Amino acid sequence: MTSNELRNKFLEFFKSKGHTIIPSASLVPENDPTALFTTAGMQPLVPYLLGAKHPGGTRVANSQKCIRTTDIQDVGDNRHLTFFEMLGNWSFGDYFKKEAIEWSFEFLTDKEHGLGLNPKRLYATVFKGEEGIPRDDEAIAVWQKIFREKAGMKADMAGNDEIIKDDIRIIPLGASDNFWIAGSTGPCGPDTEIFYDTRPQDEKIEGKFSDFVRSFRLIEIWNNVFMEFNKTADKKYEKLESQNVDTGMGLERTLMALNGKETVFETELFQPIFRIIKENIDFDIEEKELRRAADHLKAAVFIISDGILPSNKDRGYILRVLIRLASVSLSKKITSKEEIETAETAVISNIGKTKSVINKIIPAIFEMYGNQYPELRQKGQEISRVISEEYDGYIKTLREGKKILKKEIFNKFKPGERIPGTVLFKLQGTFGLTYAGIKDMLIATGYIADEISENELREELKKHQELSRAGSEQKFKGGLADHSEIAARYHTATHLLHQALRDILGPHVFQKGSNITVERMRFDFSHPQKMTPEEIKKVEEIVNQKISETLHVRREVMAIEDAKKSGAIGLFEGKYGENVSVYSIGEFSKEICGGPHVKQTGEIGKFKIIKEEAVSAGIRRIKAVIE
Repeated sequence: MTSNELRNKFLEFFKSKGHTIIPSASLVPENDPTALFTTAGMQPLVPYLLGAKHPGGTRVANSQKCIRTTDIQDVGDNRHLTFFEMLGNWSFGDYFKKEAIEWSFEFLTDKEHGLGLNPKRLYATVFKGEEGIPRDDEAIAVWQKIFREKAGMKADMAGNDEIIKDDIRIIPLGASDNFWIAGSTGPCGPDTEIFYDTRPQDEKIEGKFSDFVRSFRLIEIWNNVFMEFNKTADKKYEKLESQNVDTGMGLERTLMALNGKETVFETELFQPIFRIIKENIDFDIEEKELRRAADHLKAAVFIISDGILPSNKDRGYILRVLIRLASVSLSKKITSKEEIETAETAVISNIGKTKSVINKIIPAIFEMYGNQYPELRQKGQEISRVISEEYDGYIKTLREGKKILKKEIFNKFKPGERIPGTVLFKLQGTFGLTYAGIKDMLIATGYIADEISENELREELKKHQELSRAGSEQKFKGGLADHSEIAARYHTATHLLHQALRDILGPHVFQKGSNITVERMRFDFSHPQKMTPEEIKKVEEIVNQKISETLHVRREVMAIEDAKKSGAIGLFEGKYGENVSVYSIGEFSKEICGGPHVKQTGEIGKFKIIKEEAVSAGIRRIKAVIE
């Protein structure tokens, strides 16, 4: 099965179950000021899981593109990825445990409308009960009934020892494995995860469940989260009035399982890239480096397609690092002292060769994902240009390489001394090299970079990496739930700013991107020249005038064509479904938007423009705060 077939099967299946199919949201979170990237399928849907009405109704499904950088050092092993897709279906106060579990099983095992997996290769974990919350007996009963009636199988439960053998199919686990919460308080609930036996030809499964997971014999392919409680500030769990379902299935992992592969890198989502690399590079590359290069280039292509450019801050910095690490992975390693004497010359030569290979890889990524994400082909030239220019800048940086080595290593440490992780971090940031690459350079020149150095480096990286709730272990802690008020105020302010800019500068002005944190807003828009001080002052005055008028903010759900006819400004139309939310601010502004917003503009506060600057040709940026 191909990735396109898997995606289409999933979406068609849930469409037949009454779900509205919605497009993938941007990798740049629209409503979450605490995250650099969209890291999970549910992240863009948090407002609706917290009670907002979705224009698609109470049942939706999609394939969501995601970026996770918390495990970037581990990319290249059997399972970690920076870019991946999450297939998901959601219920906002509609169906619950019974339907969610039944449909999961049906899709996985049905030969005509689903994936046709053998049910004898499936196992399910459930919440065993902790912190005053009882065991999820409802989910257990549903699973036992399904295994019995749909597969003719007895489904016993494992005990506290988690040993699985014979008829045991259900494994109760604790809160760290099978309970989800968005932050320290708020909506939460147990989940049930579905695991697949990837090697049935091996010896019979008998032993501790976690051992089979660690050995990749059993892999998680689906997770159903049942949001049925609200955790209060005094650590009490109260039943929610409206109970939600949030599910996720990793497209890459499922594709791997369906095609009998042992790693995601053996699937058609990576093999074409590997072939291009091997055909165009005349030296041996380690498998891990091949994997890293392919993963990082995919991530870079998708990040650029959502409007991010390389820089030394935030998302732009992550993008820059990904591009540089991809080039280093595809470069011949410098391992001798003689080579280091001309390190910058050797590396620059390698990067130049790498650039020509990457110019062939990028179109292959467009081809691989173009049907699902047409914006890749639409922005193909721009994406290629950005990556090409970043390589040119990287070569310029590397020319300073010898000076940095001399300043940070040769002048401060003697041969034989251990290099601290803080210094390694500085070198990694400057050169864009992996730890292994830096280690090779240092060892070849007589210095020590040992396990202590590496541990110090990892600690330093943690401080500077994305502060994200992305990892599956963190279960999306924090997020919009903790910052919804300030996010809503800033979000409504962007609508006022957008219309004010159109009033002062002209109807050619359209939003090209925005970013909201708890401290400020950033708004990108189309305009050919620098704004004058007078124009900036007028825009600011209009926004504050509309705030002082305490205009009502009204939401309507309508078909996208009706929204256009009504005069609503459609931003990033590709990310919306057939029905959209239209937010009107009095008679002043009307936009298609996902929210959240305040109820009236008087809640916003005083609006102040801090800076107006260029982003790229024809694109300007305003930074503003609310006081």
